[in-house]
Amino acid sequence: MSEGEPADRRNLSEAYLIERAKFIRLETMRLTRIAGAGHYSSTFSAAELFAALYYGHLRLDPKNPKWEDRDRFVLSKGHAAIGLYPVLADLGFYPLSKLDDFTRLGSAFGDHPDMKKIPGIDFSSGSLGHGLSIALGMALAGRLTGRTYRSYCMLGDGELNEGQIWEAAMAAGHFKLQGLVGIVDRNQLSIDGPTEKVMSVEPLADRFTSFGWDVKRIDGHDLSAIMATLSALKPAGTGRPQMIIADTVKGRGVKYMELSLDWHVGNLVGDDYDDAWAEIEAGLQPFEKEDA
Repeated sequence: MSEGEPADRRNLSEAYLIERAKFIRLETMRLTRIAGAGHYSSTFSAAELFAALYYGHLRLDPKNPKWEDRDRFVLSKGHAAIGLYPVLADLGFYPLSKLDDFTRLGSAFGDHPDMKKIPGIDFSSGSLGHGLSIALGMALAGRLTGRTYRSYCMLGDGELNEGQIWEAAMAAGHFKLQGLVGIVDRNQLSIDGPTEKVMSVEPLADRFTSFGWDVKRIDGHDLSAIMATLSALKPAGTGRPQMIIADTVKGRGVKYMELSLDWHVGNLVGDDYDDAWAEIEAGLQPFEKEDA
C-alpha cells in the first residue's frame, strides 16, 4: 500500500455481496417511488456487478473522492445511476438521507449522474454511447502521468449500436491500454426490443477480440464468477484492453419484470410495490425463460 492510500475496505464475502445487491434493488424501488418513475429493469440487471465492483474490488477513498490514484468508473449506461447512488452513500461518499429528495427541484441527484455535483461520480452521462471513449481517455491519462489506476466502463448492450463505441474499441486495442476494463451488461433488451432483433451485437466476444481485446464471458448474476474475473484482471500497463461480457437478465429479481419490455421505466404502487419488495427480500429465484 503506497503512502496516502486509504485502508482496504473491501469485503469479499459472497453472502455480504448478495445482501448488497439486494440493497441496490430495494433502494432502486424506494427512489423510484420518490421520483414517480425509474429505471427498474436496467438497474436490476446490474445489481450484482455494482455490488462486486464497489464493495469488493474498486480502489476508492470515500473521504477523498478526487484521490488521484483511485480507480475510475464510467457508468456509460447512465440511466442505471439510481442503483449506484445508494452504493456511494453506503460507502460514505455522502449521507444516504441526501437521496430522500431524489430528482426533486434542487437535488443533486437526477436520472443521470452529474460529476460536478456528486462525490464519487467520474462521468456525467446523458446520451448513450460516449462512456467507452471517456474511460479510454482516462486510461491514456493514467499512462501519461505514470499512475497505476484502472479505468472501468459499464456499457449497456443496447448502446453497442452506437458507432462511437466501436471507434473507442479500435483505439483501445491500437494503444494497447491494458488498464482499460469494459463491462457489458448483456441483459438482452434495449428500450426498443430484444437486441438481436433491433440490431444484432453477437458474436460479441469475437467482435471485441478482433479489435485487440482480451475477453471473458461470465454469468453477471453469479457473484463468485464476477469476483474471480475481477481478481484475475491484469494491472494497468501496455497490453490488450480487457472486456468482461456479463450475461444478465433485464429486470432480474422480480419475476414479471424479467426480460419484459414493460419495465425499462415504470413505477410500482400499492400492493404491486409491496409484493415486489417482498420478492426481492426473499432473494433471487431460479430464472426460467419462457418459451418463444
